[in-house]
Amino acid sequence: MASRAKVVPQFVVVTGLSGAGKSQAIHALEDLGYFCIDNLPIALIGTFADLSVREEDPKPRVAVVVDVREGRNLSRLPAVYRKLKRRGDLHASLVFLEADEDILVRRFSETRRPHPLGRKMSPVEAVKEERRQMAPLRALADHVIDTSKRSVHELRRRVFALGGDGTEEKLVVTVQSFGFKRGAPTDADLLFDVRFLKNPHFVANLRPLTGLDPKVARYVMREPAAKRFLTLTAALMRFLLPQYIAEGKAYLTVAIGCTGGRHRSVAIAEVLGRLLKRTKGVQLRVRHRDAADV
Repeated sequence: MASRAKVVPQFVVVTGLSGAGKSQAIHALEDLGYFCIDNLPIALIGTFADLSVREEDPKPRVAVVVDVREGRNLSRLPAVYRKLKRRGDLHASLVFLEADEDILVRRFSETRRPHPLGRKMSPVEAVKEERRQMAPLRALADHVIDTSKRSVHELRRRVFALGGDGTEEKLVVTVQSFGFKRGAPTDADLLFDVRFLKNPHFVANLRPLTGLDPKVARYVMREPAAKRFLTLTAALMRFLLPQYIAEGKAYLTVAIGCTGGRHRSVAIAEVLGRLLKRTKGVQLRVRHRDAADV
């Protein structure tokens, strides 16, 4: 049996100017499966890199945030990073985030958070001083991201492009059937009520079955209203899903409800799931909350 090729860990150092979006960047890396540490002391970066490549507990994706909060030791980071780059057992990259001076000052004013250097100087002076101190790191950066005109979602997509493995980030869509008698799902983003359809519960031979049974599905789907509902709803979802993806939404729950959650909602959810299954950028799953209830 051929042995699998050893995975070279990705080691990302995130740095840059305060207020430029480092927190959002590290959150995006976490969503990509990175093991992340914010404000890791520079003296521990080499040790953390050693731990990430240990055979007994490898971490294929790690990221650390280092910035001006490090104080005087910040001047040591270029040498530490060059040492990381020379290692053959991991792939190191440095991502530097920045923004225009007026944008950074405005962000601190809006959030009312003090600049890390702002205790002894004005926000404008602090931003200028930080940019001066961070200049050597910017010169070393493999990727410089200017967030002046980027939204949070645009920054997230940029980080995904840098830190991902080339696979597309997908919106996880859950189509979930439920029964109103047990209450609507609290996590529903979109909710549709299909109680206008004829209820198989009142057909003796269908009552013990669920919407997963072909007999019940045929009973529900023979109604013109059911077909029309699915046509219109699928068209609406095909419009909405790309908008949610562009907005940066990670999860979407579409709830389909009937009285008991066993027949109509289950059958409709199954068909809607099949209609949306091949939607680009979507990972779709169908769940039935109350179908097993007697």
